[in-house]
Amino acid sequence: MSRRPDLASPPRFAYAGNAIERAASRRSDAAELAALAESDSARCYVIVSDLIVMRKRGEALDPLFALGEARTLGAAHETVFLGLLEEAPRFGLALDPAALDPLKARSDLKLIDLRTIAMQGIVAAEHLPPLAEAKAVIGWHAHHRFCPNCGAATLPVQGGWRRDCPACKAEHFPRTDPVVIMLAVAGERCVLGRSPRFPKTMWSCLAGFAEPGESIEEAVRREVREEVGLVCARVSYFASQPWPFPTSLMIGCHAEARSETIVIDRSEIEEARWFDRDELRLMLERRHPDGLATPPPLAIAHHIVRDFVERDGDLF
Repeated sequence: MSRRPDLASPPRFAYAGNAIERAASRRSDAAELAALAESDSARCYVIVSDLIVMRKRGEALDPLFALGEARTLGAAHETVFLGLLEEAPRFGLALDPAALDPLKARSDLKLIDLRTIAMQGIVAAEHLPPLAEAKAVIGWHAHHRFCPNCGAATLPVQGGWRRDCPACKAEHFPRTDPVVIMLAVAGERCVLGRSPRFPKTMWSCLAGFAEPGESIEEAVRREVREEVGLVCARVSYFASQPWPFPTSLMIGCHAEARSETIVIDRSEIEEARWFDRDELRLMLERRHPDGLATPPPLAIAHHIVRDFVERDGDLF
């Protein structure tokens, strides 16, 4: 599996390229974390019922709050240390759902889901990666309050990066689910599919969760075979994208298709077919005569397809 030659360049898609130094060595010192939280430069991102709370500043929206101000918005039931941005502490703060309606009623605040924020460019791109980090870890806390080993209530420690069970002493860590997302390629053509939940005109890469005991290459070949019946050989890594819906890592690849006949698994996707580079270019540029399109640039699928269209050399 080869490494793309351009991975040193800044990521072009949403939620990747986090400028925050996670400072994991600081997480175990509760006194230091408390001091960081009291720092004048400390700021936090606030989440309530999966919505991002932002302050209105004229026409702009600001997702950062001083911790003291954030705590006046409602009862906080999780605080996560995200790390340091040029030595300025950054946190994620989860409010109790009871705060939702009062916050929605305030004229000085705006509550929007993270996907819409990225789609519409509502905040500066630099905020998207730490917002994704905060949303993912806070979401993990919401669903892991009890020990899966013995059922006892767990306690957050390590700045929110671990939950400990006081009964059986088990330690639990946030999980990330690996998802392979790939473009099956044969010469000048590739295969795109459509999920039933997609808009009727949108076509995208095939994707699926990697399974236990499976390499990335094996997962790519299996998912392509299961979804569209194609046999693939070589697999080339493109890039990865954090996808906080809820806590996935999209692992982008190109796969060399060695067969041509598409057999669709209707339980997985609604449609699939071959596309050539010229048609894909029209889709990327939103000029397709039938209105067909690829996913928007915030998604890694857009860039996997674009790389295939624009790359002259061998993908593998």
